[in-house]
Amino acid sequence: MTAPTAGRIGAVGATNAFRSPWLLAIAGAGFLVPNGVFMVWLFREWNGFAAVMANHLAVAFVLDAFVAMGLLAWSFAKRPIGPVRWPWFVLLSLLGGLGFSLPLYWWLNARSGVQS
Repeated sequence: MTAPTAGRIGAVGATNAFRSPWLLAIAGAGFLVPNGVFMVWLFREWNGFAAVMANHLAVAFVLDAFVAMGLLAWSFAKRPIGPVRWPWFVLLSLLGGLGFSLPLYWWLNARSGVQS
């Protein structure tokens, strides 16, 4: 039996906290709430792509989210937190945002990285 690596999700002591269903609940809320608001806006208030690009605050938030996603993906590529690789984090981020992708990616790695 090998000793667990410190700082890994599968490390002893960290295992129980990260296998919690709370991560799935947070990921679910992170998917439903922001994406629900987006869908309401898309179907009721969409005025075209030019209107979106004219909203400088919205563009700044989108750029900030992409930079954060890129930095986190780079970090996960350099120091993997488990067996699920970083491209899955990018895909999850593009599908549902960081409020969805971070807890789900964390949960997937904790679930996959722990051997009972």
